[in-house]
Amino acid sequence: MAGGMGGGGWSMLRSMRSKDDVAGHKVSRETGRRIVDFARPYRRDILVFLATVVVSAVIGVATPVLAGWVVNAITKGGSDAGATVIRLAVIIAVLAVADALFSLAQRWYSARIGEGIILDLRTQVYDHVQRMPLQFFTRTQTGALVSRLNNDVLGAQRAFTTTLSGVVSNIIQLVLTAGVMFTLSWQITVLSLILLPIFIIPARRVGRRLAEITRESYNLDAKMNATMTERFGVSGALLVKLFGRPEVEAARFAARAERVRDIGIQSAMYSRTFFVAMLLVASLAQALTYGLGGWLAVTGAVSAGTVVTLALLLTRLYGPLTALSNVRVDVMSALVSFDRVFEVLDLTPSIAEKPDAVALPRGDGRVEFRDVWFRYPSAAEVSLASLEDVAALDRQANEPVLKGVSFTVEPGQMVALVGPSGAGKSTTSMLLSRVYDVTDGAVRVGGVDVRDATLGSLRDEIGVVTQDSHLFHETIAENLRYAKPDATDEELWAALRGAQIADLVRSLPDGLETVVGERGYRFSGGEKQRIAIARLLLKAPSIVVLDEATAHLDSESEAAVQRALSVALTGRTALVIAHRLSTVRDADQILVLDDGRVVERGRHDELVAVGGLYAELYRTQFAVAASPAPLVADAQEPVTTIPMHEYVVADEALPPAAAN
Repeated sequence: MAGGMGGGGWSMLRSMRSKDDVAGHKVSRETGRRIVDFARPYRRDILVFLATVVVSAVIGVATPVLAGWVVNAITKGGSDAGATVIRLAVIIAVLAVADALFSLAQRWYSARIGEGIILDLRTQVYDHVQRMPLQFFTRTQTGALVSRLNNDVLGAQRAFTTTLSGVVSNIIQLVLTAGVMFTLSWQITVLSLILLPIFIIPARRVGRRLAEITRESYNLDAKMNATMTERFGVSGALLVKLFGRPEVEAARFAARAERVRDIGIQSAMYSRTFFVAMLLVASLAQALTYGLGGWLAVTGAVSAGTVVTLALLLTRLYGPLTALSNVRVDVMSALVSFDRVFEVLDLTPSIAEKPDAVALPRGDGRVEFRDVWFRYPSAAEVSLASLEDVAALDRQANEPVLKGVSFTVEPGQMVALVGPSGAGKSTTSMLLSRVYDVTDGAVRVGGVDVRDATLGSLRDEIGVVTQDSHLFHETIAENLRYAKPDATDEELWAALRGAQIADLVRSLPDGLETVVGERGYRFSGGEKQRIAIARLLLKAPSIVVLDEATAHLDSESEAAVQRALSVALTGRTALVIAHRLSTVRDADQILVLDDGRVVERGRHDELVAVGGLYAELYRTQFAVAASPAPLVADAQEPVTTIPMHEYVVADEALPPAAAN
């Protein structure tokens, strides 16, 4: 009894749990069309899958009918009754074996379709998200984005497996079962359906309560996951230890975990109550069937086999009825999941390669900025409200960050960008590497507009070292080969030697196979920077961008990084963003930016003599006379300096991850 009823009952319960999630959500016809297009590669598998579902449903109805014939053969008696019973029993056995085989085939095709859809959706979403602009990642909640790749993709997958097979199987079972039952005895069939509302109405109330506590459980789980993600990260763990609050954190986590435990107990009891009620109502309906059917059999209106058949068929009637009563919610849940996935896929990446893009000339390090204007895109242009957990996105256009910037860097030259916080220095470097595209004007590399170049050749020509170079939680070798996947160990060691860190790596027990830890936290800031420089040397670009590559380092680490940088810059065009003016004293040209404009340009001595903004910054930074530490191989430890300015991200309208 439980086996026949369980599927439909639990399907109904799942439907009621998710009903609130799809309430009021409208799915367009376009979404339906795209789902059909998406399923087209699997159409043959889907047809075979549905055929196995139909056959299984037919066998499910045929077996009770054959059981009734067995009873009739026994009660009728006669010389051939034994042979008839054996023949029917063999047929029932054959159908059972066939049903088992079809069940396996159904599961195989279901898994093939479902996992294939998961693969396609996840790879498409992942690839698409990778192409989104940097500001998309600075605005989006990482957990919400990961949820699209996990929960919503799984929800969409269920549309072609659980929901599709459930709808088809339930409809066929319901039609066949009801048809056979009415044919055998319409009186018994009507009586058996009288108790159906007694089951459905209380079940809906249980479902609503389950939805409430389940939603609370999901919220608590999300908060606990967020807490663990933050506190188990290196930075979070360090903060907890420094402030000595592990007991407070443990108590807060325990309070949430205890509530999840209580909800789990309530959910288990509600679910069990629902299941017991379902069995009880079905058993009562079966009792009515036996009562009325038995009376009709005694009076000769129906045969005993008919009563048995009706009782068995009844177990296959309640499940489909309850499941189909909520099929709209099941379908809508699947459609909403598809809609949410398509919502991400419909975001247009702001950086795209033109169909007729050309490769940049290899080794030509000439850089030109021609009357460049730039503003950061509004939230509505790069993000989704659902990914930011806000009601609506800001559509107001941002003010320009760069206003008519023009300059040229000849091959092999080093040009420095300096200026107060918010002047537009980091933004300028991002336009060169095409993290963003200019709003107006043009950025050229080797005489080619970067928007007309292939993205691959642009990445090959330009290498960037930031103030906090990121290392993946992988080995040193894997982090280095991110720049050149086919690099040999000899090439890796050559890059490490050039970055002045080969001796350190050799001293490690695992050498190149040393795992760097989350974000490279197993190494100091200076060591991380030199590994990043080794990665740059392995890439061997003709243009190097240094975005505060020595910021936040102590004197010894800065000197080591500067020696590594001197190797990295040899023979290459360099665009250097610096707060410490000592590091750019020997630049071929210094550009002073203020409020998005180049207000001064020239060499160090010339700018100091002019007495403008650069001279003011220089005097502020070097209140104590000392020798500067230029980017040369024999650089001395830089003098103690007074920080020029604190960076304020809002001043430059930079995303937090891009602030220098």
